[in-house]
Order: sequence, then structure tokens, then C-alpha cells
Amino acid sequence: MDEMIAPRGSPRTDRELVDAVLTHRDEQAFRELYRRHTPRLLALVTRLLGRGDDEAEDTVQEIWVHAFESLERFQWSSSFSTWLTGVGLNRARDRIRKYGRSRETAMEMVPEVAAAPISLEARVDLERLIATLPDQQRMVLVLHDVEGMKHREIAEHLEIPEGTSKTLLFNARHRLRAAMTRKGEPHER
Repeated sequence: MDEMIAPRGSPRTDRELVDAVLTHRDEQAFRELYRRHTPRLLALVTRLLGRGDDEAEDTVQEIWVHAFESLERFQWSSSFSTWLTGVGLNRARDRIRKYGRSRETAMEMVPEVAAAPISLEARVDLERLIATLPDQQRMVLVLHDVEGMKHREIAEHLEIPEGTSKTLLFNARHRLRAAMTRKGEPHER
């Protein structure tokens, strides 16, 4: 979203809201930023962690705390949403490094996130398959295919070479296709 244009139903842009928070410690402005960006952040973090439980919600809270503490240093070289996504990615990576994640939990906890209009069953299956990917592959897949980031941006955020981002995406897609093909094969009775 262009930072100069306010979203429908809101009289202020992200930049105006951030300025109000910084200049006047405007709690209403912060609440509006929170309402505007939290659903997307929660969907992102849920996919990155491969879990749809309280851990994702806790991580989103950490993102907002960190964002609020870092707001004065934000330079507007990117949109607020892009910057917040970077903060979210870093918090999710920190959480995975610190606590890891259980593959069994990832299979059981299917995130409820917005997706293209496909059947609910197919969406749940795809989310479960994404959750089983190795962490790096899952992150690159989500950032590229869901968030729309370019490999250059992913490489910067994950601190990996651009070629590694491409390879991880290729491998993630290959694993998903193979798993979906196996799932679609008729079962022996």
C-alpha cells in the first residue's frame, strides 16, 4: 500500500499514524496501526512458525513491542508494512532458533489464514504440508509465494545468498508437489 494514501475507512496514512505516535504518544494512532497490520502479521508468523497456536500470538506481541521500541529509527526507505514484515520475520526466526518447533505440533495445529479461494479441505492440506517443510524452506516459500518478496529481499532478511533463496524455494516447491502427488494417489484397500 502506498504510504501516502490512507486505506479505505481510515482518514490517516501509516506515516501520519507513526508520526502521531512518535510526536504525541497518540495511543489511538498506535491502536489503528495495530488493527491495520496485525491480521497480516499473525498470518505471516503462523505460517513461518508452522503453528497456529498461542506461540504465534505471543510472537506477534513481541513484534509490536520491538516495533514500538524501534519506531524512532525507522527511516521510511520502505513502506511501514514492509518494515514491519522484516521485524516479524526476525522475531519468528529468533523464536525458532530459541525454542525450535515440534513437527507433530505443526501437523496438528493448522493455521487459519486467508488463502486463495480453494476448498477448505485443500487449503488445510496445503497448510499442513507447508508446516512440515524444513524451517528455511518454509520461510523462503512463505516470503516468496505468499508475501510476494523477491529473492533479493529474502536473501537480505535471512542473511543468505540470493542463489540459496532460489534453491530453497525450488526444494520447498518440489517437496510440496511430491507430497501432494502422494496424497492424491489412490490408497490400497
